[in-house]
Amino acid sequence: MNSRKRFSSSSWLLWFLAAALILVFFTDLAVASADISFRDFYHTLLGFTHNTTIEYIIYEVRLPRALTAILAGGSLALSGLLLQTLFHNPLAGPYVLGISSGAGLGVAVYTLSAATFFSMQPLVAAGGQVLAAMIGAALVFLVVLSFSWRLADTVSLLIIGIMIGALASSIVGILEYFAPPELVHRFVIWSLGSLGATSWLHLKIIIPVFFLAIASSILLIKPLDAMLMGEVHARITGVNVRRTRFMMIVISSVLVGVLTAFTGPIAFVGMTVPHMVRLVSHRVSFRFVLPGVLLAGPLLMLVCDIIAQLPGRAATLPINGVTALFGAPVVILLIIRSRKLNSSL
Repeated sequence: MNSRKRFSSSSWLLWFLAAALILVFFTDLAVASADISFRDFYHTLLGFTHNTTIEYIIYEVRLPRALTAILAGGSLALSGLLLQTLFHNPLAGPYVLGISSGAGLGVAVYTLSAATFFSMQPLVAAGGQVLAAMIGAALVFLVVLSFSWRLADTVSLLIIGIMIGALASSIVGILEYFAPPELVHRFVIWSLGSLGATSWLHLKIIIPVFFLAIASSILLIKPLDAMLMGEVHARITGVNVRRTRFMMIVISSVLVGVLTAFTGPIAFVGMTVPHMVRLVSHRVSFRFVLPGVLLAGPLLMLVCDIIAQLPGRAATLPINGVTALFGAPVVILLIIRSRKLNSSL
């Protein structure tokens, strides 16, 4: 009876997240820096009036930005969920473990070097940036993974991830020192994190990768649920642990690499969203948590995007500054909670 009630309440939570996501999505489209009245917005959206300026703002500026927020939130949350399962570490996440920094390093090498001059065609240039980010993310991921097999302590692994991020940042700093000013300016703008720099061309690359990653994760639900109980338990139940682990690495690296290439590194979302979903639902199974993070991640990013755009003002905040407001308190809470659990043992 209790399990039936818990399933019912969890189902209602998913429906609530879906309804909130739709509401916040249209709010993000309607409320931004450019001053467009609600009447003009809805009339343009429903096709009652045709104002080319308003249509351009909605369909060429706001809609790609809102869709990028959805894809970014979903990608980072899914990546964080897979990493926390792989490392059995509640603090694991693409930004905390330095994977986002690795993707940033790949983009820095591509952007600040002569490689970008060989690809003046926009789609080829975007593809090269994506490939560089994916290689950087995968390399850092493999380094962190090798340490995770040697270290059982969560805090030590966290510190190593931070140090790898610092190492990547120092290499980026050296590249910036020797690069031409115009390339440095372009890279600095990218590194602040922004959802507004993506176009429909970029979305043609991000959207297929995003849905392919979701489909692959759905196929892995049963092995992932077994991995929650530990690799020994997973092997006993017949799970191919090596193949599952490889798929988790590929999915996380590709998602973080592709997303970071276009939006810049975005902190905290990948680590905090899975915890928020588990905390509210009191469930850990991938059958619930997976759709939960795919709804909660985009919802959080859309809220952050609305705040970052400072409705009614011309200025726009870096998205990283806003996500940190939500994520930093959660990280502190998790570290304190981890310390309390260790001291009580």
